Amino acid sequence: MNARKFSRNSGHFLPSLAASLITLFLAGCAAGPTKEDPYEATNREVFAFNLAVDRLALKPTAERYVAVVPESARNGVHNFLDTLQQPIVFANDMLQGSPSRAGETASRFLINATLGLGGLVDAAGRIGISGHEEDFGQTLAVWGAGEGPYLMLPFLGPSNPRDVAGRLGDTALDPTMYIRIKRHILWSGVRMYGTILDARARNLEALEGIERDSLDYYATVRSLYRQHRASEIRNGMPDVTEPENY
Repeated sequence: MNARKFSRNSGHFLPSLAASLITLFLAGCAAGPTKEDPYEATNREVFAFNLAVDRLALKPTAERYVAVVPESARNGVHNFLDTLQQPIVFANDMLQGSPSRAGETASRFLINATLGLGGLVDAAGRIGISGHEEDFGQTLAVWGAGEGPYLMLPFLGPSNPRDVAGRLGDTALDPTMYIRIKRHILWSGVRMYGTILDARARNLEALEGIERDSLDYYATVRSLYRQHRASEIRNGMPDVTEPENY
């Protein structure tokens, strides 16, 4: 996750806007489960659990990581993790029928794995080859699969049935899963934890701002997640379709 995943005659307008937001919030609280979130009661309980874990462990660790590790080293870790992800992005580019994007991904991987010192330096980005995110959940969406009901997963956060299946698909597409090395499970666990810690550290201020400014933090996270995933599926293009049916 990064800061962009959360961004998108005032004398009369601002009071009206504030009143509208309050009305919508109260209506949402009274409405209960919806087609979008039929398991809201359970999801909120899981969300509360995740928040407790974050406040007790993940956030303090991320804050310590930022305070102790120099920014250049943190960027190196981020670049290395991003390089490990590129084969999965490449496979999903191809599965989505996007050879030009797949070519960019392959170029990024080869350049950063060599000139970028094994992925520690974003050498490709410095010469204008920017990266993008693709995963099997997005591929399933491109193939026409609906997202299904909103889910809040323990430790993993916002999701839906399509993205849960996507996680499994990405595991199968990851070539490092087929490299037999000692302590393979430990390597996978360290990589996953590093990815989570890196994302949390890079979004400390953004998440604090969202929580501070939200009337209902759970509902805000749900909305931002769904908007972000929809934008990723469209590759950042404007939405010109009707809202998805469930």
